[in-house]
Amino acid sequence: MFEVVYMKADFEPWWMFDGWEEDIITRHTFIQEKEAKDFLSVVLLDLRKKFSNESVRKECFFAFWSDDEKVYCDACSDD
Repeated sequence: MFEVVYMKADFEPWWMFDGWEEDIITRHTFIQEKEAKDFLSVVLLDLRKKFSNESVRKECFFAFWSDDEKVYCDACSDD
């Protein structure tokens, strides 16, 4: 089984903090890997049109944001 999970949070998805599942907006499940990759390609294309910034980790975690969404994090001393 393969999944494409879309979530909206104030942290990068690769951190997977406790409770990250609560930030899930949509979850799509596929039996075939190719189906999941094809779906992901469409989602990524759409997000790349909407957001000016992107970061990727491990080729499976993608984060998108626009400059006006940045906020300073006291706990991690970073934007």
